[in-house]
Amino acid sequence: MTQPTQRGLILFAHGARAASWAAPFERLRDATQAQAPDAEVTLAFLELMTPSLPDTVAAMAARGIDRVTVVPVFLGQGGHLLRDLPALCDTVRAAHPGLTLDVVGAIGEDPGVQRAMADYCLAALGN
Repeated sequence: MTQPTQRGLILFAHGARAASWAAPFERLRDATQAQAPDAEVTLAFLELMTPSLPDTVAAMAARGIDRVTVVPVFLGQGGHLLRDLPALCDTVRAAHPGLTLDVVGAIGEDPGVQRAMADYCLAALGN
């Protein structure tokens, strides 16, 4: 009998100098983890905060996780997602050839997320 694939989900955010900036991302991580108890859900940052994406993947791989999905928690596909993230992923794949690394589109481009943001904006009109 083969062992089930260990899965990891990384919420990948930009990072900021103010530690408080990460609070909404931490809440998102916690809410996601609560709904996916069979996966490890964590945060990684492009810059200014830790852990980095390569460090996060390395830690997951050391724990036996062999399939990782990266969700860019960005509103759109700008330069960081078009250039920086692919370069980081190339580095990660080279360092962990037995690991499957999947990257999805920016969270802000998802139609459901767009609807939720539009609902929020429209609700602001009522205030």
